[in-house]
Formats: sequence, C-alpha cells, structure tokens
Amino acid sequence: MHNTLHIATFNIHKGVTHFNARFSLHHQREILRKLHADVVFLQEVRDEHADHSKRFAAWPDAGQIEFLADAIWPDYAYGKNSVYPAGHHGNALLSKFPIIKTTNTDISAHTSEERGMLHSVIEIPQWDKPLHAICVHLGLFARWRRQQLLAVTDYIKQHIPPDEPLIVAGDFNDWGTRSGRVFAEDAQLHEVFEHHAGKPARSFPSWLPILRLDRIYTRGFQVKHVEVHSGPRFLKVSDHALLSATLTRVV
Repeated sequence: MHNTLHIATFNIHKGVTHFNARFSLHHQREILRKLHADVVFLQEVRDEHADHSKRFAAWPDAGQIEFLADAIWPDYAYGKNSVYPAGHHGNALLSKFPIIKTTNTDISAHTSEERGMLHSVIEIPQWDKPLHAICVHLGLFARWRRQQLLAVTDYIKQHIPPDEPLIVAGDFNDWGTRSGRVFAEDAQLHEVFEHHAGKPARSFPSWLPILRLDRIYTRGFQVKHVEVHSGPRFLKVSDHALLSATLTRVV
C-alpha cells in the first residue's frame, strides 16, 4: 500500500511576476514539474485574460490550468472566484490521481474581495478512504480571514468524515499566526511546518521571505519532510515562495 504523498502549494500570482512585469507561467511549470508532487494546490490562477493573452506571446491557448497540468497531472480542478470583463482567476488543484468530486464554495467576506474554497475528493489507489484536498486563498484583513476560517471549519465538520485524510493548503494571508492556530484547533488539523520548526514557513516575498502567509494543514498524516522553495531566482517566478511536504498516511 502506497502511503506516501508528495504535495505542494503555490500562489502563482496569475502567471506573472510582481507589477505584471514578466510572464512567468512557463518557469512556474518547470519548477512544479521538478518537485514530482502528487497533488498541487494553486492560488491566483488566471485561466482567462483577454489583455494578457494579447500582451504575452507565450500565453497558453487552452488556459493556465490545462497548461500547468499538461502530461504530468492527468486530473485537475479549477474554482473560479473572481470574474471581471477581461477574464477570471481562482484556485486550482492538480492531481496525479483521479478527482472524483469537486465543490467550489464562495467564502468572500466582503464584496470588494472575491475569495473561494476549492474542495476535491481524490481517489488514491489501494487507499480504503479518499483524500480530501481543500485549496484556499483568504482575505487581506484579519476580520475577513476569521470569518472565512470559520466558514472553512464549518464546511469541514459538515462535509468531511473525521476518519478520512484531509489536507487544507493555500495562501492564508495570515500575517500573525493566531487565526491559523485557532483554525487548526477547531478543525483538528496540524500545520506541517509548525510541526517541524515550531512556526509556519516564511513565504513572502519569495526572494527574501519574511512573512508567514502560506500554510499546509493536515489530518491523518505524519510529516516526513517540509521545504520552502525561495530565493533570488523567484524574482522571475512569483512573489510567493513555493512550499512542499512529504506526508505519510496514518492508518
């Protein structure tokens, strides 16, 4: 029984570097492929944008999700959160295993900021129970994040059986760490970097990470290895570092 799972979470900043200076989706795909992750949690995936598709010659015809998943992750899910005249963006999941069900829930706390929670149920060969993968991107203000984390906690309690493995990952925008701790306790989850180093990972800005914005919370797993992928080379990739973890299912 194959119990080890490699996962990653990455805010791709709509496939462009800060200030929209450079189109970086090809570079992002290359970095993701080298990780050999089984499941990838992505935020700020811009699947369609009329202006950028004209401006950047290398913009993929089929959209960012299909381009990133290409040949490596046969299954993927996209949750459209923010829609505007030129296109839309949201959260996404890439999976090497079959995604059997996906639900995208609007958890926006204010009309000025559209946020979502993407939940996919993934069938992993020889596992007696499915994997639940939830990808989130939370708001910029603390009171909005608290409201959103309550919504995520309620959703978990209502829709995910307590004995089934669960991973919640993404950009939590949680400048302090209090909200995250309350969330972990309420939803009975463990943050993987906190488990290893006592604190969540520094992930922003990617070239010299100071703020602990991105998280990976799990239930039903042992943490084998965690890594922050960051440094000067990320100036040409995204403003967020990429986080990865190797997990072993507890059975």
